Amino acid sequence: MSLAAAVTVLLLSVLAPLPWALGPRPVRRSGSTPDQAQAADRRVDPAVLLDITRSAIVAGASVPSALGALAAALPREQGRPLHRAVTALRLGAPWREAWQGAPAEYADLQRALEPAWVDGVSPVPLLQQAAETIRARRTATAREAAARLGVRLVLPLGLCLLPAFVLLGLVPVLLSTGTDLFGG
Repeated sequence: MSLAAAVTVLLLSVLAPLPWALGPRPVRRSGSTPDQAQAADRRVDPAVLLDITRSAIVAGASVPSALGALAAALPREQGRPLHRAVTALRLGAPWREAWQGAPAEYADLQRALEPAWVDGVSPVPLLQQAAETIRARRTATAREAAARLGVRLVLPLGLCLLPAFVLLGLVPVLLSTGTDLFGG
């Protein structure tokens, strides 16, 4: 093997893992303790919240009772906004005022239950549709990420496989053809 080929192979083997080395890394939030990170991991998924609420309402619970049971079952930090909303609703607060200050993770739950509270409409189809929408959004995001990964893998695979193909596939054929043509 010539010196130029050896240098090329060495350079390619060093540069091939570069995209993975520069890729995204999980970053711990500044100022968060390990206990806060564990609490964030224990949060219940918004689609599951919608499904549980729908099941409670199908079983015959009222909107405040379903929300109260859900809040009691959730981790303390996640259930606190629901407790506030349920308390406000039971005290006679208007729907939007009761949910004021609730985190964005409860927006779908709030939107799905509002027609039931305000107009008396059954919230079951709205809760089911909201959960399906969240899951469809996640599926689309995962597919986009998989497509981006495929594009990011083209360069490293090309840098590794193309030189290997040339060195192992074409060079021997060209050398044998050259020796046959020039009478070696």
